[in-house]
Amino acid sequence: DIIINDNNNITLVLLPKGLWATESSPEWLNKGDNSWQLTATTMVGMQSVPGLVILYGSMVKRKWAVNSAFMALYGFATVLICWVLWGHHMSFGSKWTPFVGKPGLALSEKFLLGQFSKFGFVPMADFVYYEFVFAAITVILVAGSLLGRMNFYAWMMFVPLWVSLSYSVGAFSVWCEDGFLHDVIIDYAGGYVIHLSSGVAGFTAAYWVGPRLSDDRRHFPPNNIIHMLGGAGFLWLGWAGFNGGSPFAANMIASIAILNTHICTATSLLVWVSMDMIVYKKSSVIGAVQGMITGLVCITPGAGIVDPWAAGIMGILSGSIPWYTMMVLHKKSVIFQSVDDTLGVFHTHAVAGLLGGLLSGVFAQTNLLEMMYGSSVRFAVSNGKPGGWFKQLGYQLEGAVFITVWNVVITSLICLLISRVVNLRMSEEDLEIGDDAVHGEEVYALWGDGERAPSSHRRWQMRPRIPSIIRLRRN
Repeated sequence: DIIINDNNNITLVLLPKGLWATESSPEWLNKGDNSWQLTATTMVGMQSVPGLVILYGSMVKRKWAVNSAFMALYGFATVLICWVLWGHHMSFGSKWTPFVGKPGLALSEKFLLGQFSKFGFVPMADFVYYEFVFAAITVILVAGSLLGRMNFYAWMMFVPLWVSLSYSVGAFSVWCEDGFLHDVIIDYAGGYVIHLSSGVAGFTAAYWVGPRLSDDRRHFPPNNIIHMLGGAGFLWLGWAGFNGGSPFAANMIASIAILNTHICTATSLLVWVSMDMIVYKKSSVIGAVQGMITGLVCITPGAGIVDPWAAGIMGILSGSIPWYTMMVLHKKSVIFQSVDDTLGVFHTHAVAGLLGGLLSGVFAQTNLLEMMYGSSVRFAVSNGKPGGWFKQLGYQLEGAVFITVWNVVITSLICLLISRVVNLRMSEEDLEIGDDAVHGEEVYALWGDGERAPSSHRRWQMRPRIPSIIRLRRN
């Protein structure tokens, strides 16, 4: 580099060899940002695999452990293929309609190794993979409402249809520069696109799939609470990549986003546990996990653009309002009682995501918005007028209504379409048995647990069979 000082003297500064531009590390590439982005992406991926695989597999009744974990694993793999074949461009590509982009491949070397134009210091491959892990975890969160009874073959069809017709529309509309909500909605890392959509879609799909067996609804204890906490730990710590990776740079916004994430989550967990102790006189481990999740969800739409004190307030509200809807309102509401939302995804994600989205419109700081989105900030809350936050709150409500209505309609249509091909719900016989009927496998090698018949030689003879769950829908 050449530096000209005040006396017009020229000084030649030789950069360390590791900073020289090369064919594989062009001048526009920031190695520090690239390293952090790859790390953050891995952290988000680990929220799903192994995070939600372990959480789902241990949080459900023992006979559903394998099926629940496998729904998450299958979803992760399937979304990746859909994403690079058409999903990425539908979510972030050139405009097709105001709601979605044109489908296209995200596989060419020229495209993936090009400069990510929005922020400019990492390859496009970083952006493609980072947004994939967001899409994957969204679909897997939907599964949390359907555990313990959905036909696995219906789930295999549901995943590619939903990520293509529902998730891509939300992502394009809110996050893509050509989306009709892009210039007005504050959704830093997915409170609407990911959590509100998954909570609403999960609840809607649960309605169409139908409930678990009545005995499972009444008594559905986790089969391994210690493993459940391990899965929850992957989720919590992985969220640092979720919110810290959204700036696509190892900068100050990433730092404050990570700190805010942990402040809100810890506060929410403590508030939820306190509510349990006050009302039920006992501290619930499952309740603590639910409070942790609502805190993570609530801070997501505003993690990098609110102050830490606001993150604390958001934690108080995310630990109390979703607690009320789940522990009080749920038991009194006919709608909530009639729909079997297995893990309460509507409360932990839809309610908490909506809450976070609204609070982000209230607490967003202009200086942080400028650091994140540039000097020409487009949001109403940053216009300097006293009523800016009120107008922004109206925009946030507008975005929430769109995401909610779209997911209710599209998820319903997807379920109705699939129901014409295969049953959405397992047969009563298979529901009684669980994993052994669906996959021919069980989570623990204990004799006689959930077998169709107590055959002493059955476990030692690997005979191929067609699972009874494969049933074409009868007219």
